[in-house]
Parts: sequence; structure tokens; C-alpha cells
Amino acid sequence: MYTARFFSTQLGRAALISIAAMMALNVAVANRPVSAAVPQITASSAAITGELA
Repeated sequence: MYTARFFSTQLGRAALISIAAMMALNVAVANRPVSAAVPQITASSAAITGELA
């Protein structure tokens, strides 16, 4: 387990900043509207038949 001595080093502080950034990113993704997370797929007749555009 990590100790307070580790977190007082430069590497320990960098690890804490990294953990905080990952947590903030998780919160941001969790708060996104569901519709923004679902890709919108549109089908054209050229895509269905295999014609070149």
C-alpha cells in the first residue's frame, strides 16, 4: 500500500494528479447525455447498393 512518504515525492504528487484527472474524466463522461454517446448512422442508397459516390 502507498504511504504518505510516497505521496510527498514528486512521483507521488504526479500520481495523485493523474488519479484526479481520471476521476474528473469519468465524471464528465458519466454526465454526458445518452444521445451524444450514441453514434448517428445514416444509410444512403449508394452505400446499400455498393455504388461509388
